[in-house]
Amino acid sequence: MKVLLISGNQEDVNMVTLPLGLALVAASAERSGHEVAFVDLMRSHDVRDRVASAIRRFHPEAIGVSVRNVDDQNMARPRFLLEQVKHVVDACRELSDAPLILGGAGYSIFPEAALDHLGADFGIQGEGEEVFPELLRRLANGRDLDDLPGLFRPGMGCRGERRFSRTLDEIPWSEAARRLTRTTKDPELMLPVQTRRGCPMRCSYCSTPMIEGRTLRKCPPDRAASFIETYVQNGFDRLFITDNTFNLPPSYAKDFCRALLSRGLKPSWHCILYPGNLDEELAELMARAGCAGVSLGFESGSDRILKRLNKRFTRRDVIHDRSLLARVGIPVMGFLLLGAPGETRDSVLESFEFLDMLNPERVRLTVGVRIYPKTPLARYAERQGVVTPGDDLLRPTFFLEPGLRDWLPETAEAWASERSHCIY
Repeated sequence: MKVLLISGNQEDVNMVTLPLGLALVAASAERSGHEVAFVDLMRSHDVRDRVASAIRRFHPEAIGVSVRNVDDQNMARPRFLLEQVKHVVDACRELSDAPLILGGAGYSIFPEAALDHLGADFGIQGEGEEVFPELLRRLANGRDLDDLPGLFRPGMGCRGERRFSRTLDEIPWSEAARRLTRTTKDPELMLPVQTRRGCPMRCSYCSTPMIEGRTLRKCPPDRAASFIETYVQNGFDRLFITDNTFNLPPSYAKDFCRALLSRGLKPSWHCILYPGNLDEELAELMARAGCAGVSLGFESGSDRILKRLNKRFTRRDVIHDRSLLARVGIPVMGFLLLGAPGETRDSVLESFEFLDMLNPERVRLTVGVRIYPKTPLARYAERQGVVTPGDDLLRPTFFLEPGLRDWLPETAEAWASERSHCIY
């Protein structure tokens, strides 16, 4: 089939992101014999014109639209980013009779609600590298769709039980890397790299299990280094490793760094660390292999709040990791998430004092916790009457400890305004 794949994301507030997930789906579809056209709408001034031009030129038999972000997670001034995607879907409906298929991280969190809101024909929750090409094959042949894992249809939900790939070996990483380097000419962009999927840590508010599952699956380190080499050969040496927990397990992270070094590669890359799983050897390997910065998601400076968030680390672990990273010259971007269940004025002030003591190079401060479906936070918020039973939570909905609603936003803004390294 002739398939048009559209990345609907246009959000670039924090950084310009490139659609790695959709590039992987495109490469998988091509491997299966389908003809693929690819449109990335990032920084498009006239979305409808871009979509119309692609449809007129390509005449697709199916259209896939990727949903990365549903909202911007900003409680004070929330933006419902799904409306951007709605314009894309509506344009496709107007200009083509081809079936519309949704996917992507944002879609996977809200598979039924997003499908209903956007008005597409199908949606694939989770990994699409296997399911999407099979869906195309069955559509072309008029075959039954009922047992396709993770496939949603309007009013029918999902009949095929969702499955995750047991291994990441067969995913077309290098083909996706070549596609991304073809679609951008800006070597200053940080190109996305993924070496692992899944997170077993069970943080109380996190949506990652809805997207990637709880089982950690890994790409062989040398294979990961090989597709990074594709980036470097095409003139790109600034990377962002999108794994939710780069240092889990630490042994894999060390092997990955060694694989880069063994190939003579030293791109500049950033990653996300989970506190408490960093030792001196790993920190030194990361620095030698080109790590230029880490996001350290410690979220709170109060051990009591960390426990309520189901974090598996303490303040002491964060201090230890910060010290190791400073020793090897790797800058830290810290994250503070205030207003979670159990938060008090004392715990907020404790977090502020902790952050001043830790002194990361940058810090992002967030007030209010986005509530995602099927999380412990969502169940707690329902018991507290913050959300109602059956609420799909598609529209931005936040938890903020009731006793802090008048005090915390103003206090946080005042604290951030006095610190130039703080983003609020």
